[in-house]
Amino acid sequence: MAKTVAELIFIPLPVIGHMKSTIELAKLLTNQDQRLSITVLIIQPLSGLRTGSAIATYIESLANKSTQQMRFITLPQDKNLPTRDPKAPMRFVNNYINTHCKHVTNVVTEIISQPGPGQLSGFVIDMLCTSMIDVANGFNVPTYVFYTSSACYLGFQLYIQTLCDEQNKDVVELTNSDQEVNVPGFVNPVPTKVFPSGYDTKEGVDYVLLISRKLREAKGIVVNSFLELETHAIESLTSDKSVPDVYPVGPVLNLEGGYMENSESDVIKWLDSQPCSSVVFLCFGSLGSFDEVQVKEIAYALERSGHRFLWSLRQPPSLEQASRNPGDYEDLGDVLPEGFRERTARTGKVIGWAPQMAVLAHSAVGGFVSHCGWNSILESLWFGVPIATWPIYAEQQMNAFEMVVELELGVEIKLDYKKDLFNPKNDFVTAKEIESGIRRLMDDDNIRVKMKEMGKMSRATVREAGSSYASLGRLIQEFIGNVP
Repeated sequence: MAKTVAELIFIPLPVIGHMKSTIELAKLLTNQDQRLSITVLIIQPLSGLRTGSAIATYIESLANKSTQQMRFITLPQDKNLPTRDPKAPMRFVNNYINTHCKHVTNVVTEIISQPGPGQLSGFVIDMLCTSMIDVANGFNVPTYVFYTSSACYLGFQLYIQTLCDEQNKDVVELTNSDQEVNVPGFVNPVPTKVFPSGYDTKEGVDYVLLISRKLREAKGIVVNSFLELETHAIESLTSDKSVPDVYPVGPVLNLEGGYMENSESDVIKWLDSQPCSSVVFLCFGSLGSFDEVQVKEIAYALERSGHRFLWSLRQPPSLEQASRNPGDYEDLGDVLPEGFRERTARTGKVIGWAPQMAVLAHSAVGGFVSHCGWNSILESLWFGVPIATWPIYAEQQMNAFEMVVELELGVEIKLDYKKDLFNPKNDFVTAKEIESGIRRLMDDDNIRVKMKEMGKMSRATVREAGSSYASLGRLIQEFIGNVP
């Protein structure tokens, strides 16, 4: 076994999509070069997330996965946490992360004080944990940011900072206008209607600026994307001398699948009985849910479309609930139109939580109605399943725009739908719009062919001689080179 040379500190965001991809990146690095040793510092979930939630369960599972090259340490949680303000949710997230800086300092101090085979080489932190750059500076080691979204969105985020800091533009005013903006990294002008939630408020823009300014202090930005997918955006970033070195290493996915629950087995058995590429799969992520009126519109659209479907339907949390995560309905009949399940019993299946990766991998699935979270897009690409876009929050509207307009790998149900997770008043999509999107998704052979080709590229790029494999190799050499 090769001698460990470089010790890395990984700090993921305690959100399931961010954390899983960060852990997978750590696995990739240690599997490719045994000279690396990684300590993952786990920030416990934000207060208010229930025990037994997906993120809490996942963190518990990590305790038994430590190896000689990778170990997990859960950080203490302060008793006096910052106050959650529904009008400034991102400020709360940032303040919560900041409360862990002292704990990270203490743990890393302890690590380097003990005799070990490797020397501290750097921090690899989540894109929303940028305050940890100051902690890394205290140990005189560089920081690398793992950017769990697209290269296009990274370019957009840095562009917004340039508009504010160098051109003194009012981004709130721009976001609330009805314009199109030329953004570096995008071939097409970007309509302000697909700017992410939060850019229309001063609090939101201040948070974006805080993160973007810190991003520029990093030594490198590791992006969960690949050159063949986002060629223009990645070339735009790498040619900009004001941007740290960019390492596209994606798609970074958890392809192990894990254990099979009974409910998951039932879903796969149902798919086994469906014709190839005949099923449209509807799934809206860990925070995706709709009110009863919108649920009925989706049901009407599915019934009228005539297509086979698998629908992951989640119950929204009440405003009084401590957890902001959706759950499963006790009785789906309470929210679906009367007689819907009986009329569609032979062609459709409505479920709660969905084993998304296993479903997308199944040959019966021919289309994916998605919230356009970046992980979901990468999974859909990997399996060559075309997407119909229904973004909900965060940067998903820009991801949808990229898939439909920039890359022509998806069809639009809606590009600018936005849901405020802290406010029950939201946009509305009609059954006619949904039905039209589903029909185009399932009938467009051109997009299906393009998606299959991109799927082949996504697999080739991470294999030896692929561009992401080479980029990961350069990153490893950087880590090793940081050791004196």
